[in-house]
Amino acid sequence: MTATQAPGRPGKIIAVHLNYRSRAAQRGRTPAYPSYFLKPATSVAASGDVLERPLGAQLLGFEGEIALVIGQTTRRVTPEEGWSRVSGVTAANDLGIYDLRAADRGSNLRSKGGDGFTPLGPVVLPAGELDPARLRVRTWVNGVLRQEDTTGGVLFGFGRLVADLSQLITLEPGDVILTGTPAGASVVVPGDVVEVEVDGCGHTTGRLVTPIAEGTVPFGPYGALPRAEDDLRADAHGTRPFVLTADLRRRLESVGTATLAAQLRRRGHDDVTIDGLSPAKPGRRFAGQARTLRYLPCRADLFDERGGGHNAQKRVIDSLGPGEVLVMEARGERGAGTVGDILALRAQVRGAAGIVTDGGVRDIAAVAALDIPVHHAGAHPSVLGRRHVPWDIDVPVACGGAAVRPGDVIVGDDDGVLVIPPPLAEEVVAAAEEQERQETFIAAHVAAGEPVAGLYPMDEHWRARYADWLAGQ
Repeated sequence: MTATQAPGRPGKIIAVHLNYRSRAAQRGRTPAYPSYFLKPATSVAASGDVLERPLGAQLLGFEGEIALVIGQTTRRVTPEEGWSRVSGVTAANDLGIYDLRAADRGSNLRSKGGDGFTPLGPVVLPAGELDPARLRVRTWVNGVLRQEDTTGGVLFGFGRLVADLSQLITLEPGDVILTGTPAGASVVVPGDVVEVEVDGCGHTTGRLVTPIAEGTVPFGPYGALPRAEDDLRADAHGTRPFVLTADLRRRLESVGTATLAAQLRRRGHDDVTIDGLSPAKPGRRFAGQARTLRYLPCRADLFDERGGGHNAQKRVIDSLGPGEVLVMEARGERGAGTVGDILALRAQVRGAAGIVTDGGVRDIAAVAALDIPVHHAGAHPSVLGRRHVPWDIDVPVACGGAAVRPGDVIVGDDDGVLVIPPPLAEEVVAAAEEQERQETFIAAHVAAGEPVAGLYPMDEHWRARYADWLAGQ
């Protein structure tokens, strides 16, 4: 088979909400199952067609994607059979108006279903000559690469998508499935040019080109009008902060920081330990997202300006939320307290997951008696004004030699405290869980008298025995 021209008008277009790990990390949630929405066939456009951003809208988002073209009538197939029902692959741009999502959340009909909002092409690659696990999608805006990922980064394989949809929906020849977009999707404005290309296995679709122009016809008052709300603006620009889910937090707390540190090092992060700290009360594990407080060295005029009253220290503690970890940069200065029992208790009542400071702690016995984990550089009886001025809240800080940004994932136990970049949290904890399973198996055999040679790390013989053991768990 050879490449063909872009598909004509399909019977239906089905789009996947989230399917790339990079995008899920950006969104702060990883779905357990694929979910979908429909786009009208009238939204299809060809390469080179100009797309108007509707007058009054501000947030026209682009999303480069791999599109599957169904080749035969498909109903109730298995994931193993799903790819065989795909006749071709092409490039797609799942464009949408985020300003309209306030009234359209979930269905995406108006926000993503407008005329020209699904450019496809310029050619369709024959599925029989492609490996669905070895495809790449890239997106450029004005010649600058904005998105790049491979199908090695998808959550749900293409065969699975076809099988899942075919459980309830008959897929017909020419139907199109948009398979999700990777991280990097953002907003374009009139005058921009968006290009999407899919390639792999020696084939390429060429670039799907979509110039953006300003619309001239305003929306009428008989429907929802564009509203660029802050949360929609964050979604559109791809800047919505990572949110640590309760499940991911539980998993992070279930593995040791030593294991997590080993996995981070394998990924090039050997500089994420907050050093020189001790737990106020050993035996507690915690995980959460960072809020930050920065202290400056004490200077009389600066302390007069910001040190008294409801200062930055008290404000950040009063604003802590459930699952947040307060990380304080005190420059390693242990000659004064950076927190005491009353404020630590306030953080506990607010539901904070922990407190981390590379400075001193006052009232150490009372702080240790609280439920909230506190890691510190040492006990000291003096108030913070002896050495510190509370200065900035929610700015990047350096704590115990580690860089910490607001929203970073912080994990602590008796071994120490780690900073995990949010996009790595899911990957790192999954690898740490597997490492601890292997170490449980290894430890049991060492306890039974086995030598460590060939067992730690496991050679081929022990890996086979581990696989048998794992299957029986």
